Parts: sequence; C-alpha cells; structure tokens
Amino acid sequence: MKNFFKFLFIVLFTAGVSALTTVLVLRHVEPQVLIGQSTIEGDSTSLPLAYARFSQLPEAGETDFTQAAELSVNAVVHVKTTYKMQMSRYQTDPFLEFFFGRPQQQQPQTQQASGSGVIITQDGYIVTNNHVIDKADKILVVLNDKREFEATLVGTDPNTDIALLKIDAENLPIIAIGNSDDLRVGEWVLAVGNPFNLTSTVTAGIVSAKARNINIISSDMSIESFIQTDAAVNPGNSGGALVNTRGELVGINTAIASQTGSYSGYSFAVPSSIMTKVVSDIKQYGVVQRAVLGVQIQEITDQLQKEKKLPTLQGAYIAKVVQGSAAEQAGMREGDVVTHINDQRIKSGSELQEHIGRCRPGDKVELTIIRDGKNLTLTAELRNKNGNTSIVEKGKSLSAALGAELEVISAAEIRQLGIRNGVKVTSLSKGALADASIKQGYIIVKANGERISSVEQLQDIVNDALAADEDEHVLFLSGIYPNGRVAHYAVALK
Repeated sequence: MKNFFKFLFIVLFTAGVSALTTVLVLRHVEPQVLIGQSTIEGDSTSLPLAYARFSQLPEAGETDFTQAAELSVNAVVHVKTTYKMQMSRYQTDPFLEFFFGRPQQQQPQTQQASGSGVIITQDGYIVTNNHVIDKADKILVVLNDKREFEATLVGTDPNTDIALLKIDAENLPIIAIGNSDDLRVGEWVLAVGNPFNLTSTVTAGIVSAKARNINIISSDMSIESFIQTDAAVNPGNSGGALVNTRGELVGINTAIASQTGSYSGYSFAVPSSIMTKVVSDIKQYGVVQRAVLGVQIQEITDQLQKEKKLPTLQGAYIAKVVQGSAAEQAGMREGDVVTHINDQRIKSGSELQEHIGRCRPGDKVELTIIRDGKNLTLTAELRNKNGNTSIVEKGKSLSAALGAELEVISAAEIRQLGIRNGVKVTSLSKGALADASIKQGYIIVKANGERISSVEQLQDIVNDALAADEDEHVLFLSGIYPNGRVAHYAVALK
C-alpha cells in the first residue's frame, strides 16, 4: 500500500508539472503565432520592428475578420457571362468543298457561366480573370446591392490570366490595393467571391506559400508566381478578391488544386503586384507592355546543383540565353545563377519572372549573378517581344484573333516538308485555333484558298473575314504538321 501511494504521488506530481509547463509554453508561444496579423500604430513605430509588433498583439481569441470582410464584400461583384457553344465541329477539304459546297453545322446553343470580379475604381473599372470572360458574347456584372450592369471588355492578358472590365456607374465601393510583397507565409487572408452562384461569400485561411508556379497558363510568355492559400475557393470564386486582415486587395483568386473540380485544400491567387501593372498597361495602352529578358529559366534542384556544381540551391538557373536579347547584351551566359534583381533576393525562377513581369520595355534592371563561384552585377535594358524598346500599339492582333503566336517557317522546314510557303503556330492559348483542335507546330499553307507566305498576309485575310457581313465568320485553313500529316480546318472567328 505504501508503494501504491508513492507511485500515485509521482504520477500526480508529473501531471502537475506537465500542466504548468503547458500553460507556460502556451503563454509564451501564442503571441508569436499572432505576430503576422498585428499592426503598428502611433509612436510604437520608432521601436524595433519585432518589439513594436509584439507590443500591439491582441489578447488570445481576439482575432476578428469582420472589418476586413465589411471593407471588401461590397466591392466584389458577380460576373455572369453568356456565350455560344457549337454542338459539332467539322473539318473540310477545299477540294471537296469546291464540288459539294460548304458542309452544314448545327445551330450553336447559348451557354452561361459565372465568376467574380473586383471593383478597383469608383467609376466602374473591374478586374477579373481572363478565363472568366474568355469567349463571352455578353458580360453582365451584378453588384452586391443587386444592381446589374452590362460590362464592356477593356482588355485581357492571357499570360497572367487577368482581364479588365468597365461598367457605366459612379461612386462605386472599392477595395484599397495592398502590397502583395509584404505578405508573409502564415499570415491570415480572406477570399471573397461568388462560389456556386452563392453571392458575397467570405472564407478565411492563411498564406501557405508564395511565388508558386503550377503550370496552368498555356503560353510561352506566361507569368505564374501565385500566392497559395488554404482559404476555401470553389468554382465561381475565380476573379474574386484575396484580402489581408486590413481589407486590402493582395491578390485575384484564380485557381484551385483539386482532383474533383471542387476545393481540396489549396487555392492560388495572382499577386496584386502583377495585377496592378497589367491593369495599368491595359488602361493606358490598351495592351500589356510585356518586358522580356530573353532567357530560359530552370529551377535549381538538389540534382541540378550537384550536376552543375552550383554553390547554392537558391536563385534562378539560366539554362539558355536568347541570341540578340537583353540578357545577351547585358553579358549573361548559360549557367549563370540569378540571386538578386534590383537588390531584391530571388529564391526561384518564378520570383524572377514575377519581378520582370512588373517591368516595361526600356526599363533597366540590375541583376546579381553567380558565375564560376563569383558574384557579378549586370545591368540589362529590357525589351519587348519584338526585340526593341518601343511601346506595343493596341490593335486586333493576329495572336488575339486566333489565340496563337505565329512565325514564318524556316528554309530547312520548307526543304524537309516539300512545301513552298507557310507560317507555323509556335504557341497556343485559349482561342479560335485551339477551339478548332489545331495543335502547336501546325503550318498554315493556305487560308481561305490563298497561299500564305507571311504573318502579315494572314492578318489581312483574318481582318477581311471578320469584316464580312455574315452571321458566322469562318477561316478555312489548309496545312501540314512537322510529321508530314496534312490537315484542313474550319476555324470559327469572333
């Protein structure tokens, strides 16, 4: 019995010490967990940053998202789109068409879809995702107070999945735009949007990661440096607001990681730093002024570090330098590792893309690189996709009309395929060619029966087709793939 009481005393003593230790640890750890959501006010800004934040911490359980929700919910709109979906597609042979006429199509059916948008100016400019309004014939915007407006599409940027709309209204509620660079992993954020047509929905989560590249934008000039969060986002949230606890817009919700099509734990948003630049360009120039460094980037893995004997796992590895590019003119070489741009540390290739994506042609950037174990500083003057620093003019470009980038085929391809002329599809995004099931690498030899020997010539034919007084604008293409397969397509134009 004596031994039993002795054992019981030890157990109770141990439990008491454990409980006391738990209380002490919780009292010590809890303020550190909340540091990321505190604000610095008044004279406390003169204190060291960590101490100033520590001194302003709320008490346990005081976390409150109501103010941020109230500041943002009225500026997030419901975007409803209407578009025509073709019930069946056809491919034609110009030879058969000559004898038997153009084959008939079934009448298109009207389809509807919806997403979200964010009011950024009181006079009615609204930012959303490009994929929300892509191919839409009509765009309707419904405000949180239930007013409805038909929206005009100002411009789009498929490379960042951003689009700008305009409605005819005044004194609209707006969201203050914050600095996404200031976001910290672990910081609380809210996602505001219209999932499953449930208007004005607010969910909360934390920033799970930054500068995330998930390879969802199919473009050679895509910029993916997403903010990853675990705030619940579902279909319909696309184009909605990601806001911090101060109610500032820090991102545009764009995608979810899902095997089912519904939320599975992670969502992704375009940072406000990229969105602001894209929207500014669209408003000022009508088209995004894309700056190009002229390199191919490869992420540094443990295997690559060992193979190339790199001194670090951080930074962006330069796998190729394009001839005649800004990078080549600055003196960059294959094998360089970019560690800083304009004194900002670069941890990955997507971070380098993000910083370049904020620039315009003609901007100069200072790059810190590691080469042969030594740090070097280079200055590059960025260029546009045409290789110069000129402003790209707004217009119904061929790439916008077809959803593709094209170039004249080389002499080697002419000899190899036994053809006399043609322009090749070098990249595809969402658009007319992709809708017609045309694949990258397709060489257009004829368009509407006319031999094509330049991109400008194809541009004129597309413009004529769009200007034709017909119910449906169709472009008939004949061409060949690099493997020798001949293919004919009927491409529906908008």
